[in-house]
Parts: sequence; C-alpha cells; structure tokens
Amino acid sequence: MSAFELNFRQVHLDFHTSPDIPAVGSDFDPEEFAKTVKNAHINSITCFARCHHGMIYFDSKLNPERIHPNLTNRNLLNEQIEACHRNGIRVPIYTTVQWDYYTAKEHPEWLCVDENGVFGGQKPYEAGFYGFLCVNTQYRGFLKAHTEEILKSMPVDGLFFDIVIPRDCSCKKCMEDMKSANIDTAQKEERLKFAQMMLDGFKQDMTAFVRSFNKECSIFYNRGHIGTAHRSVTQAYTHYELESLPSGGWGYLHFPTTIRYARNLGLDSLGMTGKFHTEWGDFHSFKNKAALEYECFNMLAFGAKCSIGDQLEPNGRLSKPVYDLIGSVYSQVEQKESWCDDANAVTEIGLFTPEEFLGINEIIMPESIQGAVRMLQESGFQFDVIDSLSEFKKYKVIILPDSIPVNDELSCKFKSFMDNGGSIIASFESGFDIGNTFVLQNDFLSLKKDITLDIYGHPVKGKVFSRHDYTDYIIPKGIIGDGLPDTEHAMYIKGLEVEALPGTEVLAKAVLPYFDRTYKSFCSHRQTPSSGKKGYDAIIKKDKVIYFSHPIFKQYHINAPKWCKQLLVNAIKLLGLDPIVKHNGPSTMMVTVNEQCEKNRWVVHLLHYIPERRCKNMDIIEDVIPLHDIKLSIKPNGNVKNVMLVPQMQPLIYNTLDERIEFTVPKIEGHQMIEIVF
Repeated sequence: MSAFELNFRQVHLDFHTSPDIPAVGSDFDPEEFAKTVKNAHINSITCFARCHHGMIYFDSKLNPERIHPNLTNRNLLNEQIEACHRNGIRVPIYTTVQWDYYTAKEHPEWLCVDENGVFGGQKPYEAGFYGFLCVNTQYRGFLKAHTEEILKSMPVDGLFFDIVIPRDCSCKKCMEDMKSANIDTAQKEERLKFAQMMLDGFKQDMTAFVRSFNKECSIFYNRGHIGTAHRSVTQAYTHYELESLPSGGWGYLHFPTTIRYARNLGLDSLGMTGKFHTEWGDFHSFKNKAALEYECFNMLAFGAKCSIGDQLEPNGRLSKPVYDLIGSVYSQVEQKESWCDDANAVTEIGLFTPEEFLGINEIIMPESIQGAVRMLQESGFQFDVIDSLSEFKKYKVIILPDSIPVNDELSCKFKSFMDNGGSIIASFESGFDIGNTFVLQNDFLSLKKDITLDIYGHPVKGKVFSRHDYTDYIIPKGIIGDGLPDTEHAMYIKGLEVEALPGTEVLAKAVLPYFDRTYKSFCSHRQTPSSGKKGYDAIIKKDKVIYFSHPIFKQYHINAPKWCKQLLVNAIKLLGLDPIVKHNGPSTMMVTVNEQCEKNRWVVHLLHYIPERRCKNMDIIEDVIPLHDIKLSIKPNGNVKNVMLVPQMQPLIYNTLDERIEFTVPKIEGHQMIEIVF
C-alpha cells in the first residue's frame, strides 16, 4: 500500500458558478454545512478555490478581480474547511487548470493552438468554458502563484488539480520547444508525444512547487481517466481518483477496466461517480439509490475507496435529499470498510491493454479491451489489466486482445513467462512484430498471401460492416467447442487469414460463405450463409499458446455473441487453468476476490445489479434483483479455518474437496461479502 491512504467516504463538491448568478453563498451556514456532511457519513469533501468559470471562492489578495462578483461571503472556502475540520472531516481543495473561462478571455495568448491555428478549441458563440489553456505558456506562472496563495491562506489537506489533459498544441512556446527537441511538428503523433512529455514535466514541476510549502498534503491531477500514461509520472501523485460516471462517455465498463490497471501502480485509489441522474452539473437530479449502491460497492469490490460527485447550489446550502441519499449508501459502506481496507486483488489472468500502444487520450476505451473485460467478468475469472512493464509472474494466463504488437523486449519477457509455466492467448493482430512475424511461438503460423479484399481492393480484415458483408464461420469441436452445438457459428468480422505450420494443432478452421456480400452478389438481408468449404485456420494451439485469428474481443464488444465468450472460456480450460472461483450464478453476477494479508483472510465480493438501456444515452439501474442459494467453489491459498457472511457475521457451512472449498450463499441482495479466514 502507498504511504498516503484515502478515506473511504468522500464527496467531490463541484461549484462551477456563473458570475451572472446573484447572491452566491447567501444561505451558507458553516455549522449546518458540516453537520449535513457528517450526518451523511462523509469523512472527506473536496471544496472549491477556483472553478471553470475562473471565479475564486476565498478572499484572494493576489487576484481580487477574480473573486466571484456576487459572492456574499469571501471566506466561504475557509469556513467550509474550518467547520469540517471541527467535525473530523478532511477537505481537499479544488482548483481548475486547463479550463478557465475568465483567463481564456483575458489571456487568449495562453490558449492551446490546434493544427489549424484555432485557439482553445471552443467556438466563440458556444456556451461553455471548454477552451483549453496551455500550461507551457506564462499561464504556468499564474497557476503557481495562485496555488501558493491557497497554500499560505488556509489549511490544505490536499490539492485536486482538474483538467490536466495532453493537447495537440502548436502555440508559440510549444513550437519553440518542439523545434529545440528536433521534433517533426508536421506529424501529429510526434506533437502528441511532446504534449504528454510536457504535461508530465508540468506535473512534476507543480508537485515539487507544492512540496516546497507543504510536505504532507495529497496531490492529484485529473484527466477523467487513469491509464498507461500515468505509470511514468506516478511520483507526482499521492493517489489516484478514477472519475468514471455511468454516463458522459464513461459508462459502467470504464471503472472496472481502469481500476484493474490502476490498483497495481502502487498508489491508493478511489472511484468517483456522481449523485447526478445524468452527469456533472445536472442540478436538482437524483441518482437511483440502487445505482449509487452498485457504483460504491463496486469500488469496494475492487479494493478502491469511494467518492460521490455533487454540485453545491449557488446559495451555498447542501441539498437535504441529496445527502439523505448519499448517507443511506455511505452508512452501508462504513459497515463494510474493515473488510475492504488494505485489500489486494487475488488474480489469475493478466489482460493486456492496447492503450499503451494506441496513445489513448480520451475516456472511451478501445473496443477490444472492453469486450475482453466483459467476457472475463461475466465468466467469473479473476484478472488484472496490465501493460508491458507489469510483473508477469503473478499470472497463470496472459491474454493479448486483438491488437497487441510485440517487440523484441516484450517477446523475451513473454518467453520467460512461458518458460516459467505461464500460458498466452492472443487474437487477430496480437503477437506479431513490425515485420508481421508471429513471435510468441516458433514455427507457429504464416500469413496467407491471398487475402480477402473489398471491391476497391482494400483488405477487409478487422473491419466492421453493418450487414456483416465478409462474415465467415467456425465449427468448433472437442474441448474448444464445449457447450456449443456442432454447427456453424458466425464470425462477423473477418479475421487475419493465417495458416498453421507443421507441428501446430488446428482447433478450428474458418468455414467460408458461398460468396462475400457486395452489389454483385448478395443473399437475404445480411451475410451469405455457409458453403461448407473450409478456408484459413481460425483457432490454433501449440504448447502454451492459443491463437484466435478473428478479433473476438472487439466482436464481443460490438454485439456480444455468446459463442465467442464460450470459446475464450474453453481456451482457458485447454491451457489448464483451474479458476479461483466457480459458481452456479448468472453471468450478471460479478465476483471479485481480495486478500487482507495482515488479517489472514480473503474477502469474496458478490454483486448482482443489472444495468438496463432504458433510455437512449445511458444505462439505468433502478431495481435490486436478489439471488438465492448461490453455490461457490473457491480455490484458496491455505488451510481454511472459517467462512462467514460479513458484515452480518453469519457463519457458513463449507466442504473441502480436491483442494477447493464449497459453500452456498443463501441470498445476495445487491452486494454480499464472504470472509474466508486462514
């Protein structure tokens, strides 16, 4: 665990308040504020020094012109902090970085400049404060002076720097620095690399600056996503906050994907959702209680702390219904904390993220990693999301979904992993080097020279067509086909057309359609049916490597063919993995296993909430659907002394069979934890 540990029950209290709103903070009462927070079982609340409008909410002597013109109490932030401290509540301080409407108007020369010469990236008549400022300009000096004033004007438990995102910037200073570094500024990819390098330097610079005044406060830079780009600059952070709402571009799959990566970077982490029905700034709206429970209990299941986003109304008074809602969930979190503190995930599979190679700057994750996370989660496997710098030896199987290139260094690392008993599953273009040679296994496969082209002569491999124009099929037999009927199964996205080399086992071949769907020849509404004629090799195996030629993970994300998931499960079985958890519950039940080493116990989390697409833009959770008499089989790492439902402290009868323990959970109502003591 990292040196800095987060509180379990946090609120992130937005206060982006237009200067056109009157009587700001007029109803604020510090004692009422702190009492409301404390009664909601909150022990940390992030409050605002400066918002995206560029308004300041304390009595700034350095920038008095930026104090909100209608702020009725210039000591608002100070009084929030003092009142909360009197009640034992931590108060990190928020300030914005790249979005500041006031600064953008006053200093347009500090804005980022895109490749078309447009400043900031926001249209002049568009509502919002989304023009990006460049921290490589003199704006950095303003930020340091502003931060110094915060550090000297009030107690600072922590600093939350918001909107710190690499931008493709061609402002004068960035152009000069790129020229000095011999960077080809005409290449966008090179400019983005510089942007990330410059931003990492900013974080290190700002953290060193903060530490010159305060050695203890927490420091976090928010970009709405935690990913592989954070590994190289971990030392600038004290912890990670994984902003991940079910709406606003994130969705319910974003958090489990990112926390499975972030929890292995050595810093304490929290998940951040919102009380909003939709997303940030949705005033006077309320999330369904079942949804807020799921989101917070999901955080606990992954070993993370909890944060719920809210927005303080302009009058400065917290909404009682909102804090009743938060309190109803956080009271339950408080009861569960002792089984979640200092907990580390127990895992068996490492899932490689393509993010490292794609340079993702957005919150929307690659389709292949989303599909892979869904498959493994729905199947009950325990896994981490990893990159090339992760420690491989802790896993029994590593999965490379669809688009993981392998250079010499990574190839050596994979071979060492397999020499020590590990196995690998790769799909589509994963496992190949830049010369299109499959390097995970010697004498494994070759690429066919004659590949499928569209009518314009372009390769169709990996492309998605709305009517499945280039579908082929597989008929899986033997172990790879367990649980599947002995017939064709549609593979809607054309795979990499390969041929197994001698000594390699072909588990399934692609079965070709009569013809591909074009204007020249087509059949019915979508893909052409099977001709029964065999084509390229679809699933092949040699020793400890199984390869799928189709992009099965991307395919699962797009339309979730159950047979793709079953093929993956069967491949894992073929490689000899005995799963940590087996159960008879539905695929909608999520299972995680955490270890508390100092307490000599595992804690198994079972969650059953079903997000539904009840509206166009987002998934909704409204109801809790209980499960009854769920049978679990667990493979422990020691002699089990006791199994108990917690926090109910209800003992469970268990049996030991073939190095596994088996027991039945009588009821799961949303979230249930099981303590296994060694």
